[in-house]
Amino acid sequence: MIDLKILRDDPERVRASQRSRGEDESIVDLLLAADEARRSAESNYGALRNEQKDLGKLIGPLQGRLKKAADNERAAISAEIDTLMAGASDLADRVKAAEAQRDASDTSAQALLGRLSNLIDPAAPVGGEDDFTVLEHVLTPRDFAAEGFAVRDHVELGEILGAIDIERGAKVSGSRFYYLTGVGALLEFALINHAISLACGNGFIPMIPPALVKPAAMEGTGFLGQAAENVYRLEADDLYLVGTAEVPLAAYHSDEILDAATLPRRYVGYSPCFRREAGSHGKDTRGIFRVHWFDKVEMFSYCDPADALNEHARLLGWERQYLDSLEIPYRVIDVASGDLGASAARKFDIEAWVPSQERYREVTSTSNCTEFQARRLRVRMRDGEGVRPLATLNGTLVAITRTMVALLENHQQADGSVRVPAALQPYLGGREFLTPLT
Repeated sequence: MIDLKILRDDPERVRASQRSRGEDESIVDLLLAADEARRSAESNYGALRNEQKDLGKLIGPLQGRLKKAADNERAAISAEIDTLMAGASDLADRVKAAEAQRDASDTSAQALLGRLSNLIDPAAPVGGEDDFTVLEHVLTPRDFAAEGFAVRDHVELGEILGAIDIERGAKVSGSRFYYLTGVGALLEFALINHAISLACGNGFIPMIPPALVKPAAMEGTGFLGQAAENVYRLEADDLYLVGTAEVPLAAYHSDEILDAATLPRRYVGYSPCFRREAGSHGKDTRGIFRVHWFDKVEMFSYCDPADALNEHARLLGWERQYLDSLEIPYRVIDVASGDLGASAARKFDIEAWVPSQERYREVTSTSNCTEFQARRLRVRMRDGEGVRPLATLNGTLVAITRTMVALLENHQQADGSVRVPAALQPYLGGREFLTPLT
């Protein structure tokens, strides 16, 4: 959630952010009114509680006097106590009602605040999904026609290599499921081990987090808002299947205060990811590019908000280092405001060239979530200025299925074999090529 002080001091900034996302800006005025009502209710409750305490200070001494009073004084003191007690009873009812009003007002304000997305970084391009800015192209896509053979897509290559079995995946689990078999399974392990090795070499702590989380973790990371339709929920247990390791990694330090001297804290998590892919009917139905389950290696960083921009650049740099090592052509884009998730203030995507589609497709992304998730999850830092929210950032090192699509297609050979990039060869027993089944 955003800092309410920003909302009070500069509501137009929040409205502008909502407009650039293509989201409802009227929520800003609703939240301002709810916040004012909450503060008014809190003030009324506080005033009545002080009045109650003052009344208690009067009744106590009178009761003490009554015990010691002479017979001719007792009636007057007793009558005064009865009057005060009657007032105290009425005041107690008013305090109880004021407390209920305060709690209801706070609940209403918090609900509205939970619907408000993070503030857009002013440097992010404004617009919809197609309004991104291309920052750089890396490597030139191969000209397969000049090499004298037609491009095979990853599905055909997967069959030739005995690496991907989509037919049996659909038989067992339904559409958008698959088996990775033989060299396909080995290639996944190679991609994962290479990613973990790279991350650990850059100071990340490796983790295998839970793939099932409580609602608070999902809500805290912003995945139960606009992204809720793509989340799998186990109703009998009130648990959610995560769509990314970002969720359990972000919640890892929830309700904690971290020493600023220990920041940044960087974790790299491997996990299965589950996505319903609602609204994607008819899109990428062939193959394993858009599926309901895949494995992923995700970077996550907790840092001082003052260092968040630099940390974002570092995460992007590590993603690029990984893609460079796979020798795959790609481009880096600055994602437009209307295509950002609720938690992200700014996001960079890396899109790999997919030869069979003759276009670039997203394979990794990195987001700066500023203090948004930390406030919702109550993760704070302590430094010389006291205790305050920190910043959280995330970045994908490898999403297995999409990366595998790009790798197989870009490194295919005329005979159906696939060249193995040098960086992956140590994880594949030194193989230089994945060869067709005989």
